[in-house]
Amino acid sequence: MSQPSIIESRRDQISPVLAPREIERLKRFGEPRSYRTGERVVLAGKPTEGLMLILSGHMCMTPHNAPDAPIVTHGPGEFQGELAQLSGRPSLVDGTAEDDIEGIVIPPPRLRDLMIEEAELGERIMRALILRRIGLLEKNVGGPIIIGAAEDRDVLRLENFLRRNGHPHKTLDPDADSCARTLIDRFHIEPGELPTVLCPNGSLLRNPTENQLARCLGLARTIDAETIYDVVVVGAGPAGLATAVYATSEGLSVLVLDCRAFGGQAGASARIENYLGFPTGITGIALMARAYNQAQKFGAEMGIPEEVQNLACGGDSFRLRLKGGDTVRSRAIVVASGAEYRKLDVSNLAEYEGSHVHYWASPIEARLCGGEEVALVGAGNSAGQAAVYLASQARKVWMIVRGKGLDATMSRYLCDRIAAQPNIEVLTETEVIALDGADGTLDAVRWKNRVTGEEMTRPIRHLFLFIGAAPNTRWLAESGIHIDPKGFVCAEPFDGNGRLPFQTNRQGVFAVGDVRAGSIKRVAAAVGEGAQVVATLHTFLAKRAADVATLMAAG
Repeated sequence: MSQPSIIESRRDQISPVLAPREIERLKRFGEPRSYRTGERVVLAGKPTEGLMLILSGHMCMTPHNAPDAPIVTHGPGEFQGELAQLSGRPSLVDGTAEDDIEGIVIPPPRLRDLMIEEAELGERIMRALILRRIGLLEKNVGGPIIIGAAEDRDVLRLENFLRRNGHPHKTLDPDADSCARTLIDRFHIEPGELPTVLCPNGSLLRNPTENQLARCLGLARTIDAETIYDVVVVGAGPAGLATAVYATSEGLSVLVLDCRAFGGQAGASARIENYLGFPTGITGIALMARAYNQAQKFGAEMGIPEEVQNLACGGDSFRLRLKGGDTVRSRAIVVASGAEYRKLDVSNLAEYEGSHVHYWASPIEARLCGGEEVALVGAGNSAGQAAVYLASQARKVWMIVRGKGLDATMSRYLCDRIAAQPNIEVLTETEVIALDGADGTLDAVRWKNRVTGEEMTRPIRHLFLFIGAAPNTRWLAESGIHIDPKGFVCAEPFDGNGRLPFQTNRQGVFAVGDVRAGSIKRVAAAVGEGAQVVATLHTFLAKRAADVATLMAAG
């Protein structure tokens, strides 16, 4: 017997009916609107005015252009909207007036005000918005359609981008799905143009970049070059999101930039069980999604995916140049750009990356290797979490470790769990020496024991790499900021040599999290540094404002 969907099991929380006194309290945040029977109130792929509180009438929510497949109908005392309305992004579904509707539309800025000023009501509304998004993800309703082969590296690239950004989507494989073949014929798509993405707004993208897809979906928007933010945070991992939450909650204007998705490496963790407050554990994406939504609740702006190419220091503000050509200005910078995955030293690795060689283990990768043998390289906590997760899907997991064991590099609970899995075999003092295959298809992995010299080749189609990460600091090369020999940013967490805590050698530029030299590489430590640096930001910005006032008075 299948489990009920979250929409069915938590309907009271997803569609709460507000009492008359609660409705009266919400009216001051919005403006009245009315719609006639049959009128399209919300259109998938198009921005909405905001969250709608329905006073009378009914609105039926359906997948795009699928009026015969209702998701839910909102009536008097209920509100229409999900997380897209919190940030002013396009709707994921259609909404049609079943009869005449009178309502109140609350635009995104006022919705965020509501969350702060009406704490109890704000909590109920926020919970409903989050659960509605989870329901759409659960049912794969809303979002774009990706047309392409299941194991195509670009299909996996786009799927992972959307998944890690919490955006629903559907993938159709032309080799197995007649609907995919129909779309290919209808839009005259050539084989070399796959994967092709059909966006809710009707646009057709042929093998797009993540940024092109994000702009089509309304996830990424042009940043105003004239705006000067109090703080720009580069990196949306645990440290960057913690900075955003605490800074915006204390009144600072904040923009967060990340070249891929929110969550960083933590967002790719299959399960985190040693984070304070989650005794049963939580997936990395769920933990980071909460932080991402929390930052937006307080008013942080998100620029994802936006890749920073360089930082210019000097003048009345810092300037960040983005890959797309936009320029961002800020009074202070927090470097939280984390780390990039290290790669295996095998000559033909690039041939298989993205399709057969993976740097994280999500349900997308698990789908590809269900019932197969897989190999995983690494001995840290991320490797352990991935190995346990993959063991629940794969026939066997070969865990390849360069060192003499796991105890020195992995938490005890994970070592014990791995030892308890009958289909995980740990090979110590071993390294991968070759990948065998042809035409981009991996057929086998070969490894060698470093002590005995014994080699083994197994018919493995999917290899997972968790061999650490290098700091992501290339974009700082021309900034004059001090980087240590390993590439980490030099910034002490204590007041020394006249510097503010976490400040680099450049006044107003701070570094937190994994990218900082000497940091403890743990999610909780990164969150702590993100919270701590906000006090330093207040000190710096107050001093800067005082200096400017003094100069103006003198002039």
